Amino acid sequence: RICYKKNKTMILKDTVKQIVESFLSNKDYYLVDIIVTKDNRISVEIDHFEGVSIDFCIELSKEIESGLDRETEDYELEVSSAGLTEPFKVLKQYEKNIGNEVEVLTKAGIKMTGVLKSSDSEKITLQLEKQIKPEGAKRKITVSEDTEIPFENIKSTKYIIRFK
Repeated sequence: RICYKKNKTMILKDTVKQIVESFLSNKDYYLVDIIVTKDNRISVEIDHFEGVSIDFCIELSKEIESGLDRETEDYELEVSSAGLTEPFKVLKQYEKNIGNEVEVLTKAGIKMTGVLKSSDSEKITLQLEKQIKPEGAKRKITVSEDTEIPFENIKSTKYIIRFK
């Protein structure tokens, strides 16, 4: 008995990235991540400052499929919005979350929670609240302090979801 396996070519991440970036070029959506596994499972994560609709994911999915050839490339495709609880992967995610509460883990292992005040290509500014006891006072008071953290010192940053 002889089994023939369909010749399966590896889909290149760059090929998918070109299709996605071309499709998003004149839209307010942005690419967060692309993963292509050895067995051609393609995962594309996108985001938008106002959120991502299922309809837009379907549109992008169809665009990617039209740029790939099913006859030569067998693949599985998933297009989704960036996960709310996932660490940030691109600068635009920091920009989107200015004014929101985030948790930053530094490479030194220090965890900080505060409001993201600003971000640029080199650093973020986090507004932290600290309890201090003024000299002569009986009780501690809460003060806000802005702290700059260079990206090179950040291991991960996540949006904090609070239910009140």
